[in-house]
Formats: sequence, structure tokens, C-alpha cells
Amino acid sequence: MRTILITIMMLAFTGTYSQTLTATDIIRKADEKNRGLSSQGEMQMTVIRPDWKRSVSMKVWSKGKDYSLILITGPAKDKGNVFLRRKTEMWNWVPTIDRLIKIPPSMMLQSWMGSDFTNDDLTKQSSIVTDYKQTLLAKETLREQECYKIELIPNPDASVVWGKLITWITVSGFNTWKTEFYDEDMKLVSVQTLSDIRHMGDRDIPTRIEIEPVNKKGNKTVLEILKMSFNQPLSDDYFSQQNMKSLK
Repeated sequence: MRTILITIMMLAFTGTYSQTLTATDIIRKADEKNRGLSSQGEMQMTVIRPDWKRSVSMKVWSKGKDYSLILITGPAKDKGNVFLRRKTEMWNWVPTIDRLIKIPPSMMLQSWMGSDFTNDDLTKQSSIVTDYKQTLLAKETLREQECYKIELIPNPDASVVWGKLITWITVSGFNTWKTEFYDEDMKLVSVQTLSDIRHMGDRDIPTRIEIEPVNKKGNKTVLEILKMSFNQPLSDDYFSQQNMKSLK
């Protein structure tokens, strides 16, 4: 009987240990939930400044970590602009001047469409799974959600725009709940918060993303997910320069 009890205890301990998640496991789960094998949907972005506000509507498509496509559907002056990322290259189709512009890696930290998001934020060129070393710092309760607090430091050979990230991911659901962005001097640049979890496609995800720069009082950008579906078939050819000019 004693031998049986010891065996059961050892099996229970082994099972608990095998289910322990590493920081990389947590980041991968959150990243895969956000991306899916593919995604397509509609969003609205509102850029807020102390003395004005503007909104931009868009359709978005993505496939894995290498392909993303954004079509601007409003306002009228921006309608038809398209942004494409294929692996390490990013392009912008501007119909008003009938020109395809390549966006160099040096501009990935630049503002996207006059917002507080960067080119890298919207097209997800860098990968939080492969480009950073992840360290689990603690568990914290943040806005009524128990979260894993994880530090991400760029790998030496990674081509990324941030010096450090600290992100909070919910224990229940593996939703990214907050992220702090630091520059190469480890100074806090901006804070991103996510909220309003809703059912989109086959999963529950935060549908409101707010980003605020810390040194620009009154500046904020809000990105709202209006529709989103995941894991629908999309060919690599869909993410082509030719298709940029015919999207509607």
C-alpha cells in the first residue's frame, strides 16, 4: 500500500511539473491566439490629440508571421491606400499618385497613418516569440484579470525596433492585456492596454486596443476590432503587389 501511495504521489508531481508553462510557452500561446493560421476582418482606428480627432477605417488580412495586408476604406482622402508586408519587406500602394513605395526597415519605428502605432505594430514585422528572450517576472492582477508579467529582451541578432518590452498576459484565456514599450536606452516610450473581450470567429479576444505615448500628454490612439475571423484559407499569392492595386 505504501508503495502504491508513493507511486501515485510521484505521478501527480510529475504531471504538475510537466504542465508548468514557461515564459516562452505563454508568449507563444498569446501570439498564436492573436494571429491564428490566418485572419481577416475590419477595424477602426481613432487618433486622438488635445485639439483634434480623426478616424480611419480599414480591412485587414494576415497569414502566419510572414504576410499581412491592410486596405484603408476611409476617410475619402486616404481611401484605397494599401500596406503590404511579405516576410521582411513592407510596401505602400498610394492610388492618388499611382505609386508603389517600399518602406525601409529604418522606418518601422515611424508613426503609422499619423497615429501612435508604428509601422511595426500594425504589420507585426518582428516576432515576440523568436526575436526576444522571454522571462517570467511574476503574476499580477491587472484590471480584474490575473496575469503573467513577462519581460522580453531582444536577441543579439534580432532586427527589432524596441529595446525591451514588458507584457501582461491573462492566465485565463492567454489574452495580451497590457504592454510597455521601451527604447534602446530602456526609457519607457508608450503603454498599450487591451480590453473589451468579445467572441470573434472561433475565439474570445480583446477588441479594444489603446496606445498612449508617455511623453505626449493628451495623445492617444484607439484601435477597435469590428469583425474578425480566423483560419480561413488564404494563399501566399493574395499578399502580392499585384493584388494591392485591386483590393476593394
